Amino acid sequence: MESKQPNFSLQGQVAVVTGASQGIGYGLAKFLVGAGAKVAVCARNLNTLEKLCSEIHADGGEAKAYALDVTNVKQIESVMKAIQQDFGSLDILVNNAGLGANHPATEVTEANWDELMDVNLKGLFFCCQAAGRIMLAQGHGRIINMSSQAGEVGIREHAVYSASKGGVNLLTKVLALEWSARGVTVNAVAPTFIYTPGTAERLDDPTYLAGVLNRLPIGHVGTITDVASAVIYLASPAGGMVNGTVLLVDGGWTAQ
Repeated sequence: MESKQPNFSLQGQVAVVTGASQGIGYGLAKFLVGAGAKVAVCARNLNTLEKLCSEIHADGGEAKAYALDVTNVKQIESVMKAIQQDFGSLDILVNNAGLGANHPATEVTEANWDELMDVNLKGLFFCCQAAGRIMLAQGHGRIINMSSQAGEVGIREHAVYSASKGGVNLLTKVLALEWSARGVTVNAVAPTFIYTPGTAERLDDPTYLAGVLNRLPIGHVGTITDVASAVIYLASPAGGMVNGTVLLVDGGWTAQ
């Protein structure tokens, strides 16, 4: 069989990023554009999304903002259809919208449970479903679900968060089994602690950081670039044989 140079280009592809108004999602949208994609950025905060689109346009990229609350299933369906109509296709979905919270297990309330599950697992599934229907009709597509190292190993005071991300991992595998024969691959990216404006307050605390680094064999926390590298690989032709996989970007956290 002839060997070909790996192709990491997303030229001409339409990528959807949920939870794009801040942090990892904000950065992912820019990196996807840098790889050649046109992006539809989604979140509840439309003003921040418009700022992101302006920055992308200023750099010569193409982006459009959509107000989306992933706990609203009907809105998910309408937004995915609107994206397909506006761009002409929907090729890549990055399910980035998510919540994190620390709760000792004895103190978790029903409201705590429902809030994280509604966004991290239920919302993610229905985004997969709505985009997946479009992709299956097209005969191609890439879905990348944002998981976490906490979906692979236990972390104290993360009972609900870990349960939601463990659910994401198995959901990813099931969808990969159901959809890949029809051209749609489904994978997950599971990062360790990533330095963002949202995590800076904790990671800038030397005591907190020392506790994190004690579990990270690589000796440093991750960056949005580290996460984007994994996402672009899975979304690109180079990652076409990868399916139903949880790609850990964790510096070795789960290796011990």
